Amino acid sequence: MWKKHPKALPFLFFSEMWERFGYYLMIGIFTLYLKDVKEGFSMTEAESADLYGTFIGLVFLTPFLGGLLADRYLGYRRSIIIGGLMMGAGYCLMAVHSLPMLYVSMTLVIIGNGFFKPNISTLLGNVYTTPQYVHQKDDGYNIFYMGINIGAFICNFFGAALYNIFNWGTAFMAAGVGMFIGVIIFMIGTKHYKAFDIRKGVGPNDMSMTRITSLILIPAVVAGAIGWLLPGSLFGSDSTDAFIFACIPVIIFYSTLYFKAPAEDKRPIAALLAIFAVVVLFWAVFKQNGSALNTWADRYTDREVKGLASDAFSGLKIADTLYYKKDSVAVYDELFRLQRNAEGKAIKEINYPPYFRNMAADARPADGGFAVLWATNLSQSINPGWVILLTPLIVAFFAFLRRRNKEPSTATKIAFGLLISGLSALVMVAAVYANNNGAEKASVLWLMAGYGVITIGELLLSPMGLSLVSKLSPVRITSLMMGGWFVSTSIGNKLSGVLASMWDTYEDKKNYFLLNFILLMFAAVLCFAMLKWLNRIMKEKGIQ
Repeated sequence: MWKKHPKALPFLFFSEMWERFGYYLMIGIFTLYLKDVKEGFSMTEAESADLYGTFIGLVFLTPFLGGLLADRYLGYRRSIIIGGLMMGAGYCLMAVHSLPMLYVSMTLVIIGNGFFKPNISTLLGNVYTTPQYVHQKDDGYNIFYMGINIGAFICNFFGAALYNIFNWGTAFMAAGVGMFIGVIIFMIGTKHYKAFDIRKGVGPNDMSMTRITSLILIPAVVAGAIGWLLPGSLFGSDSTDAFIFACIPVIIFYSTLYFKAPAEDKRPIAALLAIFAVVVLFWAVFKQNGSALNTWADRYTDREVKGLASDAFSGLKIADTLYYKKDSVAVYDELFRLQRNAEGKAIKEINYPPYFRNMAADARPADGGFAVLWATNLSQSINPGWVILLTPLIVAFFAFLRRRNKEPSTATKIAFGLLISGLSALVMVAAVYANNNGAEKASVLWLMAGYGVITIGELLLSPMGLSLVSKLSPVRITSLMMGGWFVSTSIGNKLSGVLASMWDTYEDKKNYFLLNFILLMFAAVLCFAMLKWLNRIMKEKGIQ
C-alpha cells in the first residue's frame, strides 16, 4: 500500500490513527458516562445529547482558528504537536469525576483539536503537491481516512474492557495515552514532511491577527454570551443559542474571503463555500452515531450473547451482565409511562437497567436470572469497521475508472455521497417497522446495515471533501479553508445534537429517521443542482 505513495504517508497515517483512537474512545463512552447514575452525572437523554452536540460542535469549530494560526505564524508541525498534547491532557483529566473538571477537560480537547485536525490534513495535501504524487491525492486521502477508522474501530474494545474492569476514568486515561502515542509517531517522521511545512505568513491583502481578534473572535464570544443570556431558548437550549450566535461572526468572516479575494480566486472560494453549506446536513445526520444511534443500540437493539459468544465477550470484559427482577421491570414500566404522560420525555436513569423494558416476556431471563450483553459502545465500531472493509474496494473501483478515463470528479463523488447517505435513514425506518416502533428488540443486523449504507456515502464525501479543499484552495489560505471545512462539520455536529435531543419527543421513531432522510435528500438535490457549475470551476483550475 505504501510503496507508490510518499514516505510521509505512513507516519501521518499512524499519527492520525492514534489520535482518532483517543478521540473516538472518548466519544464512544461520553453520553453513556453522562447518563450513568452511579458513576456519571445522571443526565437525561436530552441533556446528554445537548452537551454532546455542543461538545463535538465546538471540537470542529476551533480548526478555523488553528488553521489560521498555522498558516500565518506557527506552521503545521508545531501546531499539530501543540494540539496533540492538549488533547491528550484533556482526555486524562476526564478521569477526574467533577463537573467543573469535565468542562476544563472538554475545553482542552476542543482547543487541541483546533490545532491538530486541519493542519495534519493540510500537511498531507502538501506532501502530494509534487508532480510524482499529485495524481494520487484522492487515493492518499482515502488511505489516510482508513487510518482514522482503524483507530476508531479498535478503541471501543479497549474502552469497554477498561470501564468494565476498572471504571470510566481508566477508559478516559487510555484515550489520553493513545493521543500521546500519536504525537510521538508524528515527531519521529518529521524528516519526511519538514520540507512541506510551509508557513504562508500574512499577505498584503490578509487581515492582521489583531483585526481578526477584534472583528471575529471577540464578536463571536460576545455573540455567544448574548445567545446564552437571552431569556428562554430560541433553538431548544441555552447552549444551542450560544453556539449558533457564536457561529455568525465566523460565517461572516468566510463570506468576506470571497468578496475580498483576487478575481482569480473568487470562483474556487465560492465553490468551496457552497460545498461547506451542503455538507452541514450530512454531518447533522452522520454524527448521531454517538447520540441517537447509541441510544438505539443501548435500548432498542438485541445485544444479548449466549453460549460460547457469551463466554468470549465476558472473558474479554467487553460485555455487561444485567440481572432481571420481574417486579422491578413492572415498576420501571409504570414510572416510564407516567413520566412521559406528565412531561413528554423519559425519566432519568434509575438503578434498574431499562434494557428489559421492551423485551418480550418469554425472551427475558427467569426471575432472578441474568443476561449477558455486548457493551453498548461497541456499536461505535460498526461504522469504522465498514470503512476499513470498504475503503480498498472504493479505491480500487475509482482506480479502475481512472484507467478508463471515466472517473467522476471529486464534486460528483460528494453529490452521490449525500444521496447514498440518505438511503441509510430509510434502513432505520425499516428497522423501526421491524421492532414495532420500539416495542420489541431489533436485530443488530439493522444497525449494521444502516451503518454500512451511510459508510459508502461517507467514503464518497468525507475524504473527498478534504481532497477538494486541498485542490481548490488558494495557496496562501489552504489551512484556513481546511478550517472552513471543519466549521461546516462543527455546525452539522451541533445540529446532530439538536436532532438527537428531540429523540424522546417522537412517539413514532420512524418519523425521526424520515426527518433525517428528508434533510439528506435536500442536501443531495442542492449538490446535484450545483454540479455543472462546480465541475466547470474545477476544470478551469485544471483538476478533476
